[in-house]
Amino acid sequence: MNLDEFENQYRRDLESNLNRLQTAVLLIAQLEAIVNDVGQDLQNLTLVFEEYVNSQRSN
Repeated sequence: MNLDEFENQYRRDLESNLNRLQTAVLLIAQLEAIVNDVGQDLQNLTLVFEEYVNSQRSN
């Protein structure tokens, strides 16, 4: 392998890994949004459950 081939291979590999990292960052951002949504849904569900329990106690 000569210097030009080495440089080309290095650039291709570096570009490939940077693309993979960018994809990973985007997936992490999506996952974070999903986790936040689930957390909010669980908080809402907890409030509904607490209201139900309190209404049953009143009866």
